[in-house]
Amino acid sequence: MNDFARNPILNTPYDPPERHWDLDEHGQPTGVQKEGRRPHRYVVPVAASRRKPQQGTLAIETEETTDNTLVTSIRPQVDAWRRLPAPEWDVTPETERLLRWWRDRSQREFPFFFCQLEAVETVIWLTEVAPKSFRDAIVEANDNANPGLFRIAAKMATGSGKTTVMALLIAWQAINAARHPSSTRYSNGFLIVTPGITIRDRLRVLKPEEPDNYFIDPKRRIVPPELVSDLQKARVVVTNFHSFQLREKIQLSPTSRRLLGERGEEKRFPETEGEMLKRVAPELMGHKRVVILNDEAHHCYRHKPGESEEGALSAEDRSEAKKNEEAARIWISGLEIVGRKLGIGVIYDLSATPFFLRGSGYREGHLFPWVVSDFSLMDAIECGIVKTPRLPVLDNAVAGDIPKYRDLYNNLGPNALPRKGRRSGDANLPPSNLPPLLRGALEALYRHYEETSAKWEAVGVGRPPVFIVVANNTATSKLIYDFISGYEESQEMNGEEITRTIRGALKLLSNVDEYDRWRERPRTILIDSEALEAGDSLPDDFRNAAAREIEEFRQEVARREGAAAAEKLSDAQILREVMNTVGQPGKLGADIRCVVSVSMLTEGWDANTVTHVLGVRAFGTQLLCEQVVGRGLRRVSYQPAEDGRLRPEYADVLGVPFEFTQNPTVADIVPPPKTTRIRALLERKDQEIRFPNIAGYRVAYPPGPLVANFTEDSKLTVSADDIPTRTDVEPIVGEGITLTLDNYAGQRMKSVYFAVAGYTLRRYFREDGRPKETKAGAEPAEAPRETVPLYRFGELLKITERWFDECLVVYGSNKEQLRRLFVWRPFAQKAAERIARACAPAEAGTEIVRAIPNPYNEEGSSRHVDFVTSKTSLFTPSPALCQVNYIVADAGWETAVAGAIERDLADLTVAYVKNDRLGFEVPYEYRGETHMYRPDFIVKLDDSRGLDDALNLVVEVKGFRDDQDAAKADTMRTRWLPGVNAARKFGRWEFLECRNPHEFASEVRAFLAKRQPAKVA
Repeated sequence: MNDFARNPILNTPYDPPERHWDLDEHGQPTGVQKEGRRPHRYVVPVAASRRKPQQGTLAIETEETTDNTLVTSIRPQVDAWRRLPAPEWDVTPETERLLRWWRDRSQREFPFFFCQLEAVETVIWLTEVAPKSFRDAIVEANDNANPGLFRIAAKMATGSGKTTVMALLIAWQAINAARHPSSTRYSNGFLIVTPGITIRDRLRVLKPEEPDNYFIDPKRRIVPPELVSDLQKARVVVTNFHSFQLREKIQLSPTSRRLLGERGEEKRFPETEGEMLKRVAPELMGHKRVVILNDEAHHCYRHKPGESEEGALSAEDRSEAKKNEEAARIWISGLEIVGRKLGIGVIYDLSATPFFLRGSGYREGHLFPWVVSDFSLMDAIECGIVKTPRLPVLDNAVAGDIPKYRDLYNNLGPNALPRKGRRSGDANLPPSNLPPLLRGALEALYRHYEETSAKWEAVGVGRPPVFIVVANNTATSKLIYDFISGYEESQEMNGEEITRTIRGALKLLSNVDEYDRWRERPRTILIDSEALEAGDSLPDDFRNAAAREIEEFRQEVARREGAAAAEKLSDAQILREVMNTVGQPGKLGADIRCVVSVSMLTEGWDANTVTHVLGVRAFGTQLLCEQVVGRGLRRVSYQPAEDGRLRPEYADVLGVPFEFTQNPTVADIVPPPKTTRIRALLERKDQEIRFPNIAGYRVAYPPGPLVANFTEDSKLTVSADDIPTRTDVEPIVGEGITLTLDNYAGQRMKSVYFAVAGYTLRRYFREDGRPKETKAGAEPAEAPRETVPLYRFGELLKITERWFDECLVVYGSNKEQLRRLFVWRPFAQKAAERIARACAPAEAGTEIVRAIPNPYNEEGSSRHVDFVTSKTSLFTPSPALCQVNYIVADAGWETAVAGAIERDLADLTVAYVKNDRLGFEVPYEYRGETHMYRPDFIVKLDDSRGLDDALNLVVEVKGFRDDQDAAKADTMRTRWLPGVNAARKFGRWEFLECRNPHEFASEVRAFLAKRQPAKVA
């Protein structure tokens, strides 16, 4: 086994790829690593040969290798631009803020993947930075296939996070549109078009008004808090392309239509284009320059003008081509209507396979010429973003016959399977008639599934692996489904019809148990995707085949959400929910181990526990191969190993002639790490902790004079380490020179004080004497939005001079030069932050601090905690004190603190929770930008005022403390606490910094003793 087969992951998913695997002339990994990123090249697939392939070869060949001109010319430009310092990006201030926010890995648990940022950065560069010639090239690429439409495509491998990329694009467009309403480059109207209802429902997370949208998700943190209000102005509509069809406005019988028609033709009353748009996207009516986002964009194109490049097609291929052509026509026609009625600014296409489909007139699998960025499946595998597809050696039954199972459908023979759906006469085939080659593939792959399942169970993954089958039609899928899950067989004996239940042939996947009884919760389900995707009523044959599953899941919904909710759910809704939640603990699809489908499993289904894939259908090109294999490529765990790279995960595939790897490798079963679900338990509702979601602060001072109460946190230390003022430069031969900042020696300190005081006034004080609202990530404003309160300048100047004398500590022989460098904005910002925080009215307590809640989510709660972790350091809290079932201890001191709360503070503690995926954040300003501070714990204490008025103590355990930690603590004490407590609707709050976790309990008691001595004596 070469190094690639053992571990294909070379790079982290968060940084630009630094190495790649060398490929041979057939596109197969050689096991040799090369430095640098893989060059962009695209292999054009050719349809399967009509001759029978020889042993050891595939039915799909590669004919052409081509460089994509746009990607190869744009990628180096974007790479160079990305490395520039921010002032040289040449973008809007809003775009710069977003780019900084997205690249800041401390803002979220898992940073954005490099491929996600690259796709967005490429679009931003083309829009705001690139020379006009690049846009002209994209227009030219669109002219033939999309005349009048400006499309930009990003090719991203399955599982690389296209939904996140769409969220980033929406945020960038909407926020810039809000801040630059006259610009024609941006829009706050968005239409997301999907290939079906499954994806449409999933993408509702891109609507800012949805409660669980991506933009406010604490795991993703798409938008800095101070820009959320601008994002909320966006109007996002998500629809499936079927909705573009013009519907009948008047429902009449065929007879009535013929009577009203002419010459025997039926009279139609279709919608107008405007009426269709009002039905599909009423929120966008009146918008101009709508932005379109096409998900799975390979379905959207115009038929190639002129002569077709496809050549002769078989009857089966012609049927598929006709279906593809009709879908593409409806989709592209709908967009053209949007363009005529509303106007389209730009269309962003996102797809793992942005190729022309069969029926387009182009060679199937031909890359869209408007693709501008490409992160291929091989790139994703080398970065560990997806599982690695492989063909394992299963057992002796497979030895020597790999190619047959690899291209299973073509090796079955022309009459081995029913060629039509279950409405045809050959629909009721018994499972005993399963072709031997197909049965051998099923059982061989299943035996490996058994081993995988055992390994997963042994390490405690907590979820079963999933086995999927993709069939050619509904008759075949029903046949395979019965074979796997079990079925009922009727026989006539002594003139009576007797029905007996037959167990499924694959034990772990059978819906019939060892006592020949149907399981209460099925393990295998049958899905007819075309009916589900179009939103049509389920056909009778499918309803009958899946009646048991439909009814059982309806009862499950009734148990969970009540009878009324279950009654409102259609059969299609229930099965879509089952499909959407396969492998998700606690959801309807949690127990599903096998899915048998026709075309459901080509796109839009994102279960991450798929380990085995069997294809029983024709695969004309690598396009369809990659789509089907892609259903098994989503990772289970994103927890990195010690070297920062993700651990390899695998998906085992039969029956899909995928060219990723030609040669089988030994199937070392490596289960994903054990995962534990961390969640709030409903039965512990008495231990719930609620907290305010604060977006910013406002401080109002009375008209009287200000004083500055400087503390240790007001001090600032600078030295030559911050900025050298003298540098000696020596040549190899000759006389050296000295570079200095002596030009500042003549700078009068009075002018420095003026500069810092003026900046403090402009940055932090409004015309009415109140500081500007501070929100997360706010950039320093060059000028206030209102008149500067000049009457404050004199007192601020005196306070500034005091700060320089009392709080600025300068080390080195060049002290005076360093003091004068505070005319520079970065140094002035540091001084202004500390001066503003120290300011207070002369009459103590007369200032008004107001905490500004998040207008869309004022309050958070521990009851919303629900995530999965592969970390093993878990502390089990007392059910009487903590609503969450486990505390993930990232460090030993966290266990010590939790133990001290339960053991040494049991007499005071009402409830507590660790701030892990809790969403509790405190905005604070540091170095001119506002960040989010996440304290360690919230502890609710009974400090003698009763349980109805318990004290909420925010706890931070901190050993070493730097300037940024000081800013956090000072903001908590001078802004967050006064503002929250003054609101009088979030309870009472206090803040404690603990320096030694092993003395935590005594520090808490000492803190409370200063406030309520009698209680803690």
